[in-house]
Amino acid sequence: MGRHPAEGIDRLAEGIDRFRREVFPAKAGLFARLATTHRPRTLFIGCSDARVVPELVTQQDPGELFVIRTAGNLVPAHAPGPDGVAAGIEYAVAVLGVTDIVVCGHSACGAMTALAEGHDLTGTPALAAWLRHADASRARATTTEGEEGISALVRENVAAQLANLATHPSVARALAEGTVRLHGWVFDIPTGAVAALDTADRQGCSAA
Repeated sequence: MGRHPAEGIDRLAEGIDRFRREVFPAKAGLFARLATTHRPRTLFIGCSDARVVPELVTQQDPGELFVIRTAGNLVPAHAPGPDGVAAGIEYAVAVLGVTDIVVCGHSACGAMTALAEGHDLTGTPALAAWLRHADASRARATTTEGEEGISALVRENVAAQLANLATHPSVARALAEGTVRLHGWVFDIPTGAVAALDTADRQGCSAA
């Protein structure tokens, strides 16, 4: 049987109530500071996948990560015109002054699986168009067959998105000035491990 639509919102309402009663009081001082201060140190670009929660994985408090989440943790290369991802990147780098940017992929990524296995996306044209931002990722991967192929594509996708990230003017300036570092990570859901990609050779950036 499918879930009733009300179940989801009811769970959220219960969670908000529990947050107000049990969590917020212990962090009231933190939220008082955050009411007037917004100085995150890291821009975290991750996948929209509900299983990957940046603050949980990195154990960061509210206010410490500026988060952008997209399907497949894709970062379109800079182009003229309005772009929500580009706006978020520019704000984090040029206004907030983040010093580190992480692009994080993950195991069992639905977007990368669809590309590796050649899924029919005619019923989801917007998704199909969005995944074109991973064309370079597919070209980088030596194989896309089986679980090994999906894992390889996940890693190459992180590298490709770091390359796209560096095309954004705010990031390019910060890299030239040495005020920001780029990092590529892959989160393994079943083990909880986070692997850093050695992207320095290919991207002129550091992986931590």
